[in-house]
Amino acid sequence: MMQDDLPIASFAAPAGARALCAGAWDAGSGPDSAPERQLFHIRMANSARRREAASVLIRKMYGWRGYAFEPAQFQDPNKITLYAETGGAVVATMSLCLDSPILLPADENFRDLLDALRGQGRRLCEPSRLAIDKGVTKRVFAALIHISYLYARLIHRYTDYVIEVNPRHVMFYQRMLGFHPFGAERDCTRVGAPAVLLRLPLEEMGQQIRNWGGCMEQHGEERSFYPYFFSAGDEAGITRRLGAGIY
Repeated sequence: MMQDDLPIASFAAPAGARALCAGAWDAGSGPDSAPERQLFHIRMANSARRREAASVLIRKMYGWRGYAFEPAQFQDPNKITLYAETGGAVVATMSLCLDSPILLPADENFRDLLDALRGQGRRLCEPSRLAIDKGVTKRVFAALIHISYLYARLIHRYTDYVIEVNPRHVMFYQRMLGFHPFGAERDCTRVGAPAVLLRLPLEEMGQQIRNWGGCMEQHGEERSFYPYFFSAGDEAGITRRLGAGIY
């Protein structure tokens, strides 16, 4: 098998679970309920064909939510796109933009706030263009976020996630991932909707992963997404593959 065909991570999870997310950083909550299980693979969209498959899902889910979608005009060398597939179908995708001289998508609306963080020596990255098909288990969402964290924090030494979300989703991202509001509501010109900037220092995310990662069956009263992240052993293997330059 060619290296490009190898998944970054694979796992079994319930099939036909309740809808998790649809659109730009839009998610729900509640337990997985379907007894069937299926195999999911997380891969890097490192070819035009794979990037187009991810874009098809984004267009579908953004359209369902009424958001505007502008396809990328070129492949940004400072952005990676991850996707999840099962049975040959792409069911989830997200991109991670690393700060660079061409800036981040959030700079279009929040440049002053991001420059303040840069002035403190923080290294910023922005998860964006998350789209998860209806009926996909929360484990897939957690896997995409966890791998993006490993790529940003452990491989490239970035310090903070920043994201733009619709104001009605702020509480969700505070509760489920620990993001903090970072500034007042503004208009997001890219999707034609209001947005709030949120920030999550990656050292805080790392601590939550160490506390809860891999504890799906023993998470008790913990209601965040962190029990659905990979275990420490799985994390080590994924980090080695990312660091080896395969992806």
